[in-house]
Amino acid sequence: MAGDATAAAATAPTGTGRRGRSTDQGRSGHGHGRRVRATYPGAAPAAGGVVCLLAVRRRRRWLALLAAVAALLIVGPPAAAHPRVTVVAGGLDNPRGLGFAPDGSLYVAEAGRGGSGPCFEGPEGPACFGASGAVTRLRHGHQTRVVTGLPSSAAPDGSSAIGPSDVAAGHDGTFVTVGLGANPALRDQVPALGDMGQLVRISRRGSTRLVADLGDFEAEANPDGGLPDSNPNSVLAGGRFQVVADAGGNSLLRVSAKGKVSVLATFPDRMVAAPPFLGLPPGTQIPMQSVPTSVVRGPDGAYYVGELTGFPFQVGAARVHRVVPGHKPKVVATGFTNIIDLAFGKDRRLYVLEIAHNGLLSGDQTGALIRVGSHGSRKLLLSTGLVMPGGLAIRGDHAYVSNCGVCAGTGTVLRVALH
Repeated sequence: MAGDATAAAATAPTGTGRRGRSTDQGRSGHGHGRRVRATYPGAAPAAGGVVCLLAVRRRRRWLALLAAVAALLIVGPPAAAHPRVTVVAGGLDNPRGLGFAPDGSLYVAEAGRGGSGPCFEGPEGPACFGASGAVTRLRHGHQTRVVTGLPSSAAPDGSSAIGPSDVAAGHDGTFVTVGLGANPALRDQVPALGDMGQLVRISRRGSTRLVADLGDFEAEANPDGGLPDSNPNSVLAGGRFQVVADAGGNSLLRVSAKGKVSVLATFPDRMVAAPPFLGLPPGTQIPMQSVPTSVVRGPDGAYYVGELTGFPFQVGAARVHRVVPGHKPKVVATGFTNIIDLAFGKDRRLYVLEIAHNGLLSGDQTGALIRVGSHGSRKLLLSTGLVMPGGLAIRGDHAYVSNCGVCAGTGTVLRVALH
């Protein structure tokens, strides 16, 4: 399977971006106020597996192995049998990022379950596309899908989807990132993907409008200098602007109210030992990407960014970066594995959510919720019952975790007592 994944990494389409679009302020704001399409005709390549959840560069950059890892995993319903854990929402389709609104409502980004097609036989198997992405709201004990019809692609059974990846609700509005996980040029070849790789805003009536096309920005600016790839995976509402972690572009982006995109930081590769199963000479070093999956604002006003890491997904290699605009990112916490989200609690401590506590190559679906203490110490708060979790939010004395983030119809939101 590892060999197949490596082969798949060498078959990614190439290109320079969507034709006919510029990258200046007008381009970034192009279509501002445009309603996102709700139907997606045409054919498209497969985008199954965890590769859809996380940003990857498939050619030479190793990250396509995420898809193969997902194929190894047997996805099943979560089992939250812990006295401090309560299921507060269920029946979700590939639930990912979470965000509280000022009124206390909790919003959940659902990546959807794909649809009836078009379908395509890709390197990881068939994937089907449809307008099944959604945003769910939990308020006063009631669960309601307040936005539907967003783009989604998934395996034929609806699992391991890519689509809405995070939601941030603030006084200035509610914003949703829609993932892509590919070279933005693919959208020229496959019109079905035209509304992916974007930041959109939700109106009070539930309609969505484009704020910025982050795929276009990646195609033209390519901040980290690698192969073009975009997968907006996390959004932070910042008042007059939003901050987005593009896991495909290995970048942290600032998006103004008018849709102008600028770069706050990039996260370079690290050279690490090649895993033995690649059959390379002993001591061979290969590049491992950062893959920033999450961004939150800390009590000190700085941005904190968690990284998944790319192939070979070394256990304990994921880090948390502190980003102050105008300065290089600084690593402030280490020793994690495959971080998928971050949050700060009322105790001002950092909480880290791992999608795979034992590593994406282990075949173990178990995630973990970890509290970071003083001097970088770590305390495992919860692992049993976490099944490839997709998002984290904290309110009061409780953490909220979207669980089974690659499951269609059986995803849940868990409330976890922190004290």
